[in-house]
Amino acid sequence: MAQVSINNDYSEWGLSTDAGERARLLQSPCVDTAPKSEWEASPGGPDRGTTSTLGAIFIVVNACLGAGLLNFPAAFSTAGGVAAGIALQMGMLVFIISGLVILAYCSQASNERTYQEVVWAVCGKLTGVLCEVAIAVYTFGTCIAFLIIIGDQQDKIIAVMAKEPEGASGPWYTDRKFTISLTAFLFILPLSIPREIGFQKYASFLSVVGTWYVTAIVIIKYIWPDKEMTPGNILTRPASWMAVFNAMPTICFGFQCHVSSVPVFNSMQQPEVKTWGGVVTAAMVIALAVYMGTGICGFLTFGAAVDPDVLLSYPSEDMAVAVARAFIILSVLTSYPILHFCGRAVVEGLWLRYQGVSVEEDVGRERRRRVLQTLVWFLLTLLLALFIPDIGKVISVIGGLAACFIFIFPGLCLIQAKLSEMEEVKPARMPTFESWHDVTNQLLPLDLGLLTYGVGTIHLAPHYLRIEVFGK
Repeated sequence: MAQVSINNDYSEWGLSTDAGERARLLQSPCVDTAPKSEWEASPGGPDRGTTSTLGAIFIVVNACLGAGLLNFPAAFSTAGGVAAGIALQMGMLVFIISGLVILAYCSQASNERTYQEVVWAVCGKLTGVLCEVAIAVYTFGTCIAFLIIIGDQQDKIIAVMAKEPEGASGPWYTDRKFTISLTAFLFILPLSIPREIGFQKYASFLSVVGTWYVTAIVIIKYIWPDKEMTPGNILTRPASWMAVFNAMPTICFGFQCHVSSVPVFNSMQQPEVKTWGGVVTAAMVIALAVYMGTGICGFLTFGAAVDPDVLLSYPSEDMAVAVARAFIILSVLTSYPILHFCGRAVVEGLWLRYQGVSVEEDVGRERRRRVLQTLVWFLLTLLLALFIPDIGKVISVIGGLAACFIFIFPGLCLIQAKLSEMEEVKPARMPTFESWHDVTNQLLPLDLGLLTYGVGTIHLAPHYLRIEVFGK
């Protein structure tokens, strides 16, 4: 595969190089700030990653699976039944895997290591800014959804512990707004303030186990249903084509792992596009099996009456489901700080890039700015979660943004990369001139330096030759 260098000159962006380098350092301690040479970025260079192929598959599956699992039975109901839901997922899976491979190709071509940096380098400044803003909004909306999920699951658990009927008003300390706020302040806020999040790797492993447990419970409850659970109307065909497309945001939200896929690709021992294609195909097949198992069994258990959060459809007294709710709460408690970290890094990068402040001033103010950003982010997401109890509305918005990361930005990157590759291999065409006056301000495809001729100055840059004639 041809290696194409795309927009690697950061000075062309008209931004502060010092602030841009500082932004990368503050985003992640593991990201190198110095430009990488082709030898260092090669598989045999000293900067080679340590992640094996099997490890990369596990990481991608981990990034893909999450709380979006709870919404897939409702997505099948929205799509119009099992056949429509399966067809929609299988069709989208082709584009999902293609987007992951395209991002790896563009990462290798542009020599960048994060999603937003690849879009910056390949598509330019405007598209790069839009991408970073989209990532910030997406992570912000996902944090709101996580807080709503915490409230939904806690309501069911508290109803069992207090031995009160569902929907009945209890003491003030069982109120939904109080329990969400208390959990957020006690657990989420302390985990969100630190600059690094590596300590959460063990909790993340537990969240993956919890996701698989939820899938197992949904399948078991379909095979051996409780007597008090009666399914609603089981749809067999979609009401309209628009109904099928209405299920797309939920599926995009569930399968969206593209933002984190670029660092995973660059962390591999052999970061090759062909190997990466096998990694993401295996990972997406595993995720598809989990999502389909949950979606099909959850939908057939409750039919059109299924809740947007499938666990809310089960009785509160079911202890096996109560354990699943506890796992989901644990998963969300550890996922919120990670999503917030990604969003905060993007906001920090945008701020530093356009401020252009000195490195010393950045270091001195980094902690104060980080704490302030975390508090503002946390309080806004908490307030919105308290007054937007319907998770379906939030999923519809952030699912649309997830579609941008899966389809729009990878597509733009592929187009720009292929155009750049065509420019690289295009044969040079040397113009002919009848006199020195004909070559004034003309461009020639040469790669030299800066020469001075008797009648003018010849400017030679990496891609063109410009001759300015001063006189006859």
